[in-house]
Amino acid sequence: MNETELVEAFKTQMRTDPDVASAVAAIRVLLEFLKRDKGETIQGLRANLKNAIETLSGVDSSVAVSSGGELFLRFISLTSLENPDYSKCKEIMIERGELFLRRISLSRNKIAQLCRTFIKDGGRILTHAYSKVVLKVLEDAAEAKKRFSVYITESQPDQAGQKMAEALTKLGIPVTVILDAAVGYIMEKVDLVIVGAEGVVENGGIINKIGTNQMAVCAKAQNKPFYVVAESFKFVRLFPLNQQDVPDKFKYKADTLKKSEDLTVEHPFVDYTSPSLITLLFTDLGVLTPSAVSDELIKLYL
Repeated sequence: MNETELVEAFKTQMRTDPDVASAVAAIRVLLEFLKRDKGETIQGLRANLKNAIETLSGVDSSVAVSSGGELFLRFISLTSLENPDYSKCKEIMIERGELFLRRISLSRNKIAQLCRTFIKDGGRILTHAYSKVVLKVLEDAAEAKKRFSVYITESQPDQAGQKMAEALTKLGIPVTVILDAAVGYIMEKVDLVIVGAEGVVENGGIINKIGTNQMAVCAKAQNKPFYVVAESFKFVRLFPLNQQDVPDKFKYKADTLKKSEDLTVEHPFVDYTSPSLITLLFTDLGVLTPSAVSDELIKLYL
């Protein structure tokens, strides 16, 4: 697969399966790339896969595509130390790649089951932007006959909250769209906050759609639990201490990075929320406190 075919395959995945996570779509494409690769050495194959991950990250600048691609590469590469025969080694790598894809495809269901008990009857939930994981959690709770209502921020600049509100309405869940600036006002009315994450960093903090940090600050000030739902393929080896520490390649959309000559005049698309503001993280690895994330991340990357 050349670069053009790689990009087109990724876009086709996203177009034909709108519910798929961008990282899962990227890993599907990387697995197909692995099967078609004509390299003759493990080193060459690894180099080609790294280049493919960089290409896909240039199309979708979300943290998940980068971290998911890196975890995929590490997971399948473990076999390169086990077998000296290249063709056999590649065969095992493909098998491991398919296993990795199956595992991460089940992530949302696991998270929804873990989070369900934290949503109480009559509860009022605040969420932010459009998150497929949050949507799955709320859908699962509704199917379990939980009765609750949702407040959702409109989430400028792309009004992703409107898309989330439409999806929740289709599920029969009462929803109210609020202004981004009304988070502090509405916080006293809600029982808990649930947000997704584009990336979970080493210290247990998260990178997510712009506005998440201010929501977490308001929740902390009013003693409301702030829950994060995120798949483990979004765990990334970053250790930001503030907003400026978030790399530009994650902070801005891929199109903005390509077109803008001065990023200082552009609006960042994500912000960083520190672990001190997060109550719990619900992942396919289990329910974690922010301080437990670093241990899980070490296990994933070793």
